Amino acid sequence: MFKKLFLFILINTVFINSSFANLEIKARTAILQDYLSGEILYEKEPDQSIYPASMTKIMTSIIAFDLIKSGDLSLDDRFIISEKAWRLSTAGYSSMFVMVGDEVSVENLLHGIITASGNDACIALAEGIAGTEEEFAILMTAKAKELGMDNTNFANSSGINDPDNYSTVRDILTMSHYLINEHPKFYKWFSIKEFTWDRTGGEPITQGNRNPLLYKNIGVDGIKTGYLAVEKYSLASSLEKKGRRLIAVGSGFETKNARSRESLKLLTYGLTNYDLVEINKSKTSIEKIDVWLGKQKKLDVYVNQDIYKTIKKAKKKLLKISLKYQGPIEAPISKDEVVGKLHVVYDQELIGEYDLLAANNVDKVNMFTRLIKSLNYLIWGDV
Repeated sequence: MFKKLFLFILINTVFINSSFANLEIKARTAILQDYLSGEILYEKEPDQSIYPASMTKIMTSIIAFDLIKSGDLSLDDRFIISEKAWRLSTAGYSSMFVMVGDEVSVENLLHGIITASGNDACIALAEGIAGTEEEFAILMTAKAKELGMDNTNFANSSGINDPDNYSTVRDILTMSHYLINEHPKFYKWFSIKEFTWDRTGGEPITQGNRNPLLYKNIGVDGIKTGYLAVEKYSLASSLEKKGRRLIAVGSGFETKNARSRESLKLLTYGLTNYDLVEINKSKTSIEKIDVWLGKQKKLDVYVNQDIYKTIKKAKKKLLKISLKYQGPIEAPISKDEVVGKLHVVYDQELIGEYDLLAANNVDKVNMFTRLIKSLNYLIWGDV
């Protein structure tokens, strides 16, 4: 028998805020993603090539974080500052103001990159890890390709002018998602508003984070600003509110104020017009289904992944979940065996299909018991 179990998600509907009904972001290119569901909520020319400027430093940080995670680098490791790095510690460049010959810890260099946006810190870190900035850029591009950032090439560690240092807002979004997902502890550093560098041979220097949205007390906790004359202003930003996270990336904002205003508008649009619905938590029992000829009559089933869907607030009633399987399931059943499918349907359209797995082993009953059960079924229809 083909059995369907429908579970309805009942949620109150809210009308869409009319002010965002026809959202237009004043940037050359922009994108907005709901982090947990991975769904894109807004995009404007998201695959148009851009010069990522200081958003490049997200990948510079990721390379270091990956190495720390693998045990190949330590926050306490110290790198000697080269003349090349020092030359960017001058007026006109974002700097943490290192000096030639200084030995600076990886931890301080990372804070100099993340909070102060130091180009000098980027070169020092790159040279310390890979020997030269050019070799480090190869590592960056290789990581980008690994993440599926197919329209990205990194030519340096800082994002300063170079025609071969290019990307897209979609790729920057992919990179930002990886940062938050794989390095949550280090991601918290992107919310730090101030960094004091107790430099050698001079008074300590305190610099503020350049991300304007950090200071608005709206839940923004990252990520990175950028500016190049040819590209104008850019920003990768992320907001977390009540367990829900959004990531926005925009480039080609005409002014600093426009960058802040339009990025905030983009994040607010995602919060105002959509809700995140939790469908399933990994390895959590969804339902008990009938078993035939087993030593237990019911079997817990689960899906081995978190499932979230982002739904328009006025349309959430149209979301349904169904379990589909040929039942009852005949024993023996092995733990983690695929016994059916979980379907997620929105407005009568299938938007997700996931394997339904057995939560435990179920042995078959002995021959005598099987005979009795078979007779009962023939006479009474009892399983």
